[in-house]
Amino acid sequence: MTTLRTSRAEAPSERLSMAQIMDTVTDGVLPLRFVAYDGSATGPQDAAYGLKLLSPRGASYLATAPGDLGMARAYVAGDLDVIGVHPGDPYELLNALGDLRFKLPPPKTAAAVARSLGFELLKPPPPPPQEARPRWRRVAEGLRHSKTRDAEAIHHHYDVSNAFYEKVLGPSMTYTCACYPHEGATLEEAQENKYRLVFDKLRLKEGDRLLDIGCGWGGMVRYAARQGVRVIGATLSREQAAWAQEAIRREGLEDLAEVRHSDYRDVAETGFDAVSSIGLTEHIGVKNYPAYFGFINDRLRPGGLLLNHCITRPDNRRTSTGAFIDRYVFPDGELTGSGSIISAIQDIGLEVRHEENLREHYAKTLAGWCQNLKDNWDDCVAEVGEATAKVWGLYMAGSRVGFERNVVQLHQVLAVKLDDRGEAGLPLRPWWEA
Repeated sequence: MTTLRTSRAEAPSERLSMAQIMDTVTDGVLPLRFVAYDGSATGPQDAAYGLKLLSPRGASYLATAPGDLGMARAYVAGDLDVIGVHPGDPYELLNALGDLRFKLPPPKTAAAVARSLGFELLKPPPPPPQEARPRWRRVAEGLRHSKTRDAEAIHHHYDVSNAFYEKVLGPSMTYTCACYPHEGATLEEAQENKYRLVFDKLRLKEGDRLLDIGCGWGGMVRYAARQGVRVIGATLSREQAAWAQEAIRREGLEDLAEVRHSDYRDVAETGFDAVSSIGLTEHIGVKNYPAYFGFINDRLRPGGLLLNHCITRPDNRRTSTGAFIDRYVFPDGELTGSGSIISAIQDIGLEVRHEENLREHYAKTLAGWCQNLKDNWDDCVAEVGEATAKVWGLYMAGSRVGFERNVVQLHQVLAVKLDDRGEAGLPLRPWWEA
């Protein structure tokens, strides 16, 4: 690969080109091609992937919000373009960006960068309309994780368009990590296998009662109902609930299955044989884990099982998501390590019996969703607009990189509610097929 870097400014008084500024703030060999609106360029001339900065406003986005947020703003607004990849699946470019290292230039060089950009470019432009309010403002307003605020956050992400999700997620309409039975399995096979795995871990059988919290479009609800289980699903998304109820009607499962447009906290029924929470814990807020798992404990009968399936961090020290994810994808979302989740489950009295990490499975799931978005790009853009479609491609491809590089993980935790004598009533060894 031929590497061509622009010459760095010899004197801080020089006016730097956009490419020279890129060279100034990056360390080592640039792993991609960078082309700017001022005619300057840097990075390998024969690089397969790259970025094209199209306007001064794009430079302003990058300068005033360094990192993933500034790049996302410029990209979503149409001021930054990708080279060599499809916007529905920019995985290869984002994987290369994962090797990019930034550095803080010396004070004199930083001053030269500021002079070169000029006062106007150092004023933050208004963010694209797809962006949610900043986290600090939500915290200051005291609204995070109230019923009203949670409904608003879910609406921001999940009520985009059912038709859009049908194109991206495929026939299963399942927006959680699949479980691949083998390397060559299709996305649909892997999603069906995930529901089978959850069902089996919960030891469900005909006539049992299941509560599925954060049920989405009802995939788990309908899977369990097909096996004769009576199921209540709850989702804060009105569009999801409507789609799920119609799917239940089409399959003739009305006597067994119900999906409510409801906060899970409003489910009053108790005595469930099992509770599944698939992809909801990320939205709860770490400080609310005791109340959340306490609610689940109260809904289970003695001997009842919980299966908690959620994205986690590889450590237990941090909780906040990145700026791009918080503003464009999951407002108010929080991630912590599986250890924190297990501790919270144990602290309310449930006994943890098993946990496993499906990190690589989520990377494969995201690759499947990106392929669907790419294959149906024109229809998706027609449905939600190009800017929103670009957000999804960026988010899913970036998340794939995160799962592959162990920035994030996916854990399933199985727990049981013991009876008054401390007995679980479970087999001595795992009873499901992995």
